[in-house]
Amino acid sequence: MKPRNLAGGLLLSLLSLPICAAPLEMEVAFIKLQQDRGPVLSNILPEPKDAGLRGAELGIADSNTTGRFLKHHYTLSITESDQWESLAAQAQQLYADGIRVFVADMPSTALQQLSSLLGEDVLIFNSAAKDDALRTDICLNNTLHSMPSRAMLADALGQWLKSKRLTKWLMITGATEDDKAYSAALKRAAKRFGHKIVDEKQWSFDTDLRRTAQKEMPLFTQGKDYDVVVVADERGDFGEYVLYNTWLPRPVVGTQGLTPVTWHRVVEQWGAAQLQSRFDRLAGRWMNNEDYAAWAAVRSVAEAVTRTNSNDVNTLKAYLMSDKFELAGFKGRKLTYREWNGQLRQTIPLIHPRSLVSQSPQEGFLHPVSELDTLGYDQPESHCNLQPLFTSMKKGNGS
Repeated sequence: MKPRNLAGGLLLSLLSLPICAAPLEMEVAFIKLQQDRGPVLSNILPEPKDAGLRGAELGIADSNTTGRFLKHHYTLSITESDQWESLAAQAQQLYADGIRVFVADMPSTALQQLSSLLGEDVLIFNSAAKDDALRTDICLNNTLHSMPSRAMLADALGQWLKSKRLTKWLMITGATEDDKAYSAALKRAAKRFGHKIVDEKQWSFDTDLRRTAQKEMPLFTQGKDYDVVVVADERGDFGEYVLYNTWLPRPVVGTQGLTPVTWHRVVEQWGAAQLQSRFDRLAGRWMNNEDYAAWAAVRSVAEAVTRTNSNDVNTLKAYLMSDKFELAGFKGRKLTYREWNGQLRQTIPLIHPRSLVSQSPQEGFLHPVSELDTLGYDQPESHCNLQPLFTSMKKGNGS
């Protein structure tokens, strides 16, 4: 497309937006609980310490690029700590200073505490916690989820394996609680899409596999015939050494091998290459899952501000949960929030480190509302129903 056509499209888009006579300020708080994940046994490269933050910063920069035409200005307040008590005190101060929108990069327990601490008069975006319970039973009435759940990731993988007829699984699960949660999501996906777990093994060794993988992994994976090895090792203690070391020459999927992710540098279609380039210029590294989830949270806020011409938190909540909201998220489809649990509907890339293999939902997996709802817990499977609350809050505010 020629540059002048791009400019013309941008102009037409801007002309369709509401005009704001007076400048409108929107401040978003990025709040992160820094976690000690413990020693990793396999010496894998660590996650960047600024994961999530850089995505939020890019979201602010992107929002100001278009916001300046409408006299909308976005700023980011950054709060990080490895102590929950300190973080809680700072969050309360941000609330006292008038901030009502928070992007929370923290585990589930801390997120629940933050939600209770700040109350209903805020909007929190969960950009890190993948726990399925947050979308099914623990229904936080002030929180939306820009990070996909483990069930969404597992279902994305389960659909692809079904399409390839890789239905007999050898499952290997690590020792951490996160590994067990990921394994539970995989088992749910197996049942949902007609797979059979022919054998299941628990990894409970504290071995340095850099020197012993070729001896230990073949023996560990020996057993019944299987089509694929499915690994649940979120921390990376052993999963990288399963590949090419199995007793049977089979593909490896899950947290290692072919992996379902929120985002990865190999995603370049649908204009994503431009997003990747902007992030690389900002951060000097690749965009990861937490970065994308934080970026999507900030851009969701900006889209709601743009369309409603308001920075009132209850007005924004109601719009985000309405059928009018759409986020252009560089994933091939417009992204929306599920009205029952606040989960951002989104496609899930299936990748290995140097290539995008596929993207779920897979062709042929249908749904009466949205094919994206074939990933994760559907409305009848969840006890949450946030839409009436979000809508009533808007009405009660007189917006």
